[in-house]
Amino acid sequence: MTNDNLCSHLDTESHTAAESTAPGPLHMKSCRKELRMLKQLWDPISLVRACINHWNTTPWREVDVENMDIECKKFAKDVRALDKEMRVWDAYVNLDSTVKNILTSLRAVAELQNPSLRERHWGQLLVATKKGTANFVDNPETTLADLLDLNLHMHEDEVKNIVDKAVKEMSMEKIINELDLTWSTMEFLVDTHPRTGVDLIRTSEEMIETLEENQVQLQNLMTSKYIEHFLEEVSAWQNKLSVADQVITLWFEVQRTWSHLESIFIGSDDIRRQLPEDSARFDQIDIDFKELVSEIVANPHVLNATNREGLYHRLEALQAELTLCEKTLAEYLKPKRLAFPRFYFVSTADLLDILSNGNQPVKVTKDSFEEHRSKVDTYIPEGERPRRWEFHPTHAFARMDQFLVRLANIKEILDIAKEFLKIKKVEFGGPKGKVLGASVSAVYSEFNEAYTAFSIRTYDCLDPAEADFDESHRQFKKKVTELEQRLSLIVNHALQESQSPEAYFKLIFKG
Repeated sequence: MTNDNLCSHLDTESHTAAESTAPGPLHMKSCRKELRMLKQLWDPISLVRACINHWNTTPWREVDVENMDIECKKFAKDVRALDKEMRVWDAYVNLDSTVKNILTSLRAVAELQNPSLRERHWGQLLVATKKGTANFVDNPETTLADLLDLNLHMHEDEVKNIVDKAVKEMSMEKIINELDLTWSTMEFLVDTHPRTGVDLIRTSEEMIETLEENQVQLQNLMTSKYIEHFLEEVSAWQNKLSVADQVITLWFEVQRTWSHLESIFIGSDDIRRQLPEDSARFDQIDIDFKELVSEIVANPHVLNATNREGLYHRLEALQAELTLCEKTLAEYLKPKRLAFPRFYFVSTADLLDILSNGNQPVKVTKDSFEEHRSKVDTYIPEGERPRRWEFHPTHAFARMDQFLVRLANIKEILDIAKEFLKIKKVEFGGPKGKVLGASVSAVYSEFNEAYTAFSIRTYDCLDPAEADFDESHRQFKKKVTELEQRLSLIVNHALQESQSPEAYFKLIFKG
């Protein structure tokens, strides 16, 4: 029954009830009772009709569902309190169903007031209720009566499903809007290649994390049963971010390989003579790579730059050419490794680094020296480490032979120190164990004094021209020889004092 006929229907049913229950001439007392019951029924019918007429004129967006629901529940309570004899009357049945339908419709109206609803959802509601093509969106003339005409009480489940769908779609819409906002300002960073000054593309960790998170978000959206409306848009975003991810990954592979090979094929005259064909190939790679870099620097917006047509295929072609250069270089390195076996223990990247710095021997030697010097701390206790030695390239390459001898002497000192550290704490068995242990501690103290003398030197240990180091080194070795002899005597005494084969071998070192 439509809302337009609701009140007139209640009125008609009331009069019908009055006519059907009019008292006859038999029992006046029964007639009076029925009249009272009609009055008791007519009052709530009139009140419900008046309230509904008033509510029907309310703009549906302004409907106070909560208060109306309270009023309707009060009506329902009053109807249930009526005399049970009335419940067979059509007027009572219609009043009761009207109040219940209004309660159900108000629940649906409350659902429809959700801000997630869009015009398409109203269209779906009209299809579900089979009620024309009225527009319920942003129409100030739409009233509650217009909604009640849709018989919402008969379509409560459909309304709930449509609103649930609208809420889910709104969360999708929010994610898509956030993607738009995030990637509208995302740009590549630019560094400078130290040797050539060429711009190099760089990304922040935040951007990579955002790219991964957004791809996961889009994948989750694609698995949702509510994706239909946003399928095209989400698919477009998936494609854009996927292309960006692939291009960025390939770009950094190309850029990293170019950075390694550039100083070899362009900066090394020897390589250019040995590998002329690949050097010419790399020259073209260098031109193409710099052209791509300039294009991205001119347009650093991540999505615009990475989704340019043909970019990924151009990078693939560059990577293929660089791979050929690397392969030829590996073949070139094979005899180098055969000639210098230590290169077999050097990774390809490190060996390329050594070759790429072939014109910078100071850098290669300094890096190697710093690597080995950093390991000294693992052998020497913190409180006993000598003062850090500075590295001066002029010392190393003014007289390379003398510098290498100086490094060998320093290494010898460190190796001796490593061995003497093992006797810092020692225990011997036997009756004279404590005395012998004290003797070893005295040897260690004297060694430590000689060793730490290098930490208070006033000269540069790495300068081969410093003759004071040679004298200090000679005195140090002399002292070490003396201490080694004393240690030998102490161990012999310990062995002689042993009471049994078990005690003979009871030497426990704690280092």
